This record gives sequence, C-alpha cells and structure tokens, in this order.
Amino acid sequence: MSTKTELSKQQKKSQETKEKIFQAAKKILQKSGYEKLSIKNICEEAGVSNGSFYHHFKTKDDLLSYYIEDQPTMGPDLLETPKSLEDVKDGIVRVYLNYVAYCRELGVEFMAGYYDTKNQALNPTIRTERPYPIVTVQAYVEQAAKDGIINIRESIDEFTTDIRMIVIGNVFEWCLREGNADFEGNMSRSLRRYLDSILEEG
Repeated sequence: MSTKTELSKQQKKSQETKEKIFQAAKKILQKSGYEKLSIKNICEEAGVSNGSFYHHFKTKDDLLSYYIEDQPTMGPDLLETPKSLEDVKDGIVRVYLNYVAYCRELGVEFMAGYYDTKNQALNPTIRTERPYPIVTVQAYVEQAAKDGIINIRESIDEFTTDIRMIVIGNVFEWCLREGNADFEGNMSRSLRRYLDSILEEG
C-alpha cells in the first residue's frame, strides 16, 4: 500500500542529493574554475560521501552534462510533426533557443567553466551518449527526411557535427563577452543561415 509513497520519497531524496552535489560543483566552478573541480572538493562542499556521488554520477563531467544536457524539458516528442521545410528549421532553432535560456539560467561563470577543453563531456567521440539537443535534432531531422519533407545536402553525422560547432561557438562567444552579446539573436541567425544552406524541400 505504501510502496508508491516510499518510492516517491526515495526519488525525492535522490533528486535532492543530486541537486546538492550540483550546487556544490557550480559554486566551485564559479569561484575557482574547472581546475579545482575535483570529486573530493565537490563532496566536501556538498557534505556527501564519495559513494553517494558515484551512486548518482559516473564522473564530474557526467554531473555537469546531466545538468547541461538532460535538464531542458523540450524532448523529441514535444516537437510537432513538421509540415514544411520552414517548420523543420523553426523546430531546430526552437530547441537551441530553449538551450540558450537554460545557459542563461546557469549563468556565464558556470558555462565558461563548463566549456573547458579538459571537459571530456564535450567530446562526442569519448562520450557514450550524444548530448541532449543533438539527440533531439537528429531524431527530428531524420524523421522529416524519412517523411519526404526535407532533403539534407550532407550526411546526418556531418550535419550534427556542424550544428554542434555552431552552438559551441555561440556559447563560447557569449561567455567571452561575459554575457554582453545578443545570445538569442546570434544563435538564431547563425543556425538559420546554416539550415538555409544545407536543407532543401523533399
């Protein structure tokens, strides 16, 4: 009878611990940078054991990736089935404007610390899962191509790599300018220019 309640209590506790670990990592990242972001320091700051950390996350990069990539709420099922080429472009831009909003929520200092070359969560050849927005966009584009709505002028792998690089460039520029950049405008404009050049009607 109480199994469901117990499970939700356990899930709530688990979520609270994850949040505590993340807030500790965020504090270290903002105060001291990626270099000081060790699991030992995160656990000390959060007041949790190493075992508790590893119960929730594989590595510190896994922790950061969880919050960067898995938190935005727009999943493939939330993108409406596109009816035209313009719908497809709008859908892709919407995914990344959602990501921009989340980057703003986390703050420039956090994002600047995250976009460090030592952060292996950014390396798609090492990661076991592809980053969240790319998974969404790839599934969306592949479905639109399958339905005959669009044609892509290059392979899907090249397409997703190009999109990743455009997005990383925009985030990096925003961090470099300490938030004094037209983040939404730049992201939207550069993505649309690229999509105009690579997608055509099916």
